[in-house]
Amino acid sequence: MRQPVNQAIVISKNGGPEVLQLTEQRLRAPRADEVRVKVLASGVNFVDIYHRVGLYKTPVPYVPGGEMCGVVESVGKNVERFKAGDVVATATAGSGCYATFANVAESKLVKVPRGLDPETVAGMMLKGMTAQYLLRQVYRVGPEDTILIHAAAGGVGQIMVQWAKALGATVIGTVGSAAKAKRAEALGCDHVINYSRTDFVKVVRKLTGGEGLPVVYDSVGAATFPGSLDCLKPFGLFVSYGNASGPVPPFSPALLAQKGSLFMTRPTLFDFVRTSQQLQTVANELFKVVKQGKVKVEVTGRYSLAEAAQAHADLEARKTTGSIILVP
Repeated sequence: MRQPVNQAIVISKNGGPEVLQLTEQRLRAPRADEVRVKVLASGVNFVDIYHRVGLYKTPVPYVPGGEMCGVVESVGKNVERFKAGDVVATATAGSGCYATFANVAESKLVKVPRGLDPETVAGMMLKGMTAQYLLRQVYRVGPEDTILIHAAAGGVGQIMVQWAKALGATVIGTVGSAAKAKRAEALGCDHVINYSRTDFVKVVRKLTGGEGLPVVYDSVGAATFPGSLDCLKPFGLFVSYGNASGPVPPFSPALLAQKGSLFMTRPTLFDFVRTSQQLQTVANELFKVVKQGKVKVEVTGRYSLAEAAQAHADLEARKTTGSIILVP
């Protein structure tokens, strides 16, 4: 059978958005444990930028993108969980999703329930499953908690704010502009701090009566460190899960002792979805809160594959809020 032509973005060297090049290539048949998926939409995330610039090492050339939603076209001989016509999604493919077709390992895919829009799913898998493990596993947020979410109007932040409010928590959110402050308020943040104008540490300390918080979720990195540590109560947890402003600078572990015997973690989604069962469980919890309307995911940017470089440029310049996707 003649293999279809696959349009795909290829990165041949690390660099700026201009290294994202649209190409045409023959798509090989799926291996025994792989599923060929016709991509309906693929998500664009900051982790894609980290790989593109070389912060996270990926051998070149490669097709970027670890997140997408699509329809199964064919399966390898050992695949048991999926069949042609199934709607599936992934956030952990690692690469290959900026394309019209993708061969994805069966273990990296989940079934998508009926009633969910594929473009919404493509824009929420990585961010939503990240929110799940942060709020339900790294620290189990409950109604007794007051928490700080940096970048509350960002892709992960928007989902986290809504989910945390559904769990009954009091949410303090930081943002970098007045427009993003309005967005964070609309999402349900109890308190919003524009950290570009205000010392967020002072505000948090005032809001908590000087006590501090049990947990801080930080995807900003350099610009909010070490302030995030100063927002914590003794034995509090600093969760660093992103580097939007650059990585947290090296520091001595003694700093955690000086600031109240603090804990720090640098988690990654892949460790929370090591098995197919774990992956489907995490995804199902995300699907549930979205279908129930507790979390609304907004796709705010829709680009063609040929516009992948512009999508990266806009995301890197923080011109976007919510989720952005590429549509073949």
